[in-house]
Amino acid sequence: MSKIAVIPARGGSKRIPLKNIKEFNGAPLISYSIKAAVESKLFDKVVVSTDDENISAVAKEYGAEVPFLRDKSLADDFTGTFAVVKDAYLRLKDSFNNLDTVCCIYATAPLLKAKHLREAYTLMTKTQAKSVISICEFPFPIQRAFVKDDNDVLSYREPKYAPMRSQDLQKCYQDCGLFYFYANSCFEDSHGYQSIGYAMPRHRVIDIDTPEDWDYACALAKAVETLHLD
Repeated sequence: MSKIAVIPARGGSKRIPLKNIKEFNGAPLISYSIKAAVESKLFDKVVVSTDDENISAVAKEYGAEVPFLRDKSLADDFTGTFAVVKDAYLRLKDSFNNLDTVCCIYATAPLLKAKHLREAYTLMTKTQAKSVISICEFPFPIQRAFVKDDNDVLSYREPKYAPMRSQDLQKCYQDCGLFYFYANSCFEDSHGYQSIGYAMPRHRVIDIDTPEDWDYACALAKAVETLHLD
């Protein structure tokens, strides 16, 4: 059985130009995802799916393979990640004896480590899940969220939870947007599948979409390294 990592990295970032290869604390942003995938020793190939020659060159420099350039129809502002990963799977599956697992790793995951990928894959094999999603707990109970009207007057979105203690409310989780493991049947079967979650520590979760996000992520990465946090 074979496993590959696919790192989607298109060249059309608008809010942070050339985001995927912009220098992040001394190295191109995408290099951290490549390093985590390679160091995990899980994958037969670490593949970057890109439409951009510059990203391709950087990816190869840091140890990934770029066996094809992604079609422009899959590199616009509207195409979802799953379609990009499925495209890579369909292009590459015949070059393996049995390509049974694909891991999508975002190029914008500089705080991801190899151990997280290994632990998530172990969870997948133990539970025989079709898919594992990286998740993290919301920092505050979402059941007690406020909404406001046109006059900025606040009210509880779910008033029935207002009198309850935070510790008595069910924990809720969000998609981290770091990585997703898929069994090959996820791409071959149109009937859908259930996913289970691998919980990441919140200090390793960051969504980098704006320049402010970028600055915060750089500071967080330095703090995590300085404090030797898992």
